[in-house]
Amino acid sequence: MTTHLDTHLRTHCAIDPDGRVTFRLPPGPASRPRLLLRLRPKKGRPETTVHLLDLEPGRADGDLHAVLEPDPALDEGRWDLYLLPEPEAERQRLRPGPRDLRALVDGHLRDRPSPVAVRIPYVTKDGFLALRAWRRTAHAEARAIDVTEQAMTVEARLHGAELHEDATVRLRLRGSDTVRDLRPRIDDARGFSFTAGPEDLTDGTAAPGRIWDAFVRPTADAPPIRIGRLLDDVADRKHVFVYPALTAGGSSLRPYYTVDNDLAIEVTPAESPICPK
Repeated sequence: MTTHLDTHLRTHCAIDPDGRVTFRLPPGPASRPRLLLRLRPKKGRPETTVHLLDLEPGRADGDLHAVLEPDPALDEGRWDLYLLPEPEAERQRLRPGPRDLRALVDGHLRDRPSPVAVRIPYVTKDGFLALRAWRRTAHAEARAIDVTEQAMTVEARLHGAELHEDATVRLRLRGSDTVRDLRPRIDDARGFSFTAGPEDLTDGTAAPGRIWDAFVRPTADAPPIRIGRLLDDVADRKHVFVYPALTAGGSSLRPYYTVDNDLAIEVTPAESPICPK
């Protein structure tokens, strides 16, 4: 299917606290227009997942409106938006108009049930409108991250599950079976914090490119839940939230958010920083 780029076709969108997204497009000559959401396939993979929404004229402004309801939750990934004027017509990629994301700014303040479904409208690098979606059985939302000369402390809140007295924070060395289990400070059934220092992550060495991914286990026999930051209006935070590094014993430790907005800690020789993923 050929994609037609229309740089003048812009879509307004607004999202409410429940994740309901309303799209508004200018009226056109099409008799049966629909909004097409396409899950962006991984490189080299075919396109397999699309979602279609009817576009209906609004009662007051005459624009075309489509509503993406909270259920069913979108598959995790990036969804590109297109106008489909007719069932067999060429789809037209949509440019962004105003985006009302105010309902997302304080999204971390509400406790979410399982599954935790998140969607954030954003503008792609090439200037088109898209949705970033996450769908997880449970999620631990990172909040404040404090880096001192001795250690780093992360505050977080669990969504979709509850903490027990034997909860642990697990740091997993990427690409290996090596883990470090830390005892968190538990504030209530959902809130917790943990502190990690050089002694937890270096073992006196600093192999280039060493990256630890952060999880929490609500109880000793529970599967690990990824710690990250998803519950606000920032779709891509890796280069937006940049934290200082802790340097000790010839190693540099720095918390950062991955391309999926998950929390990780990079450990490198102090003089040779890397660019983690």
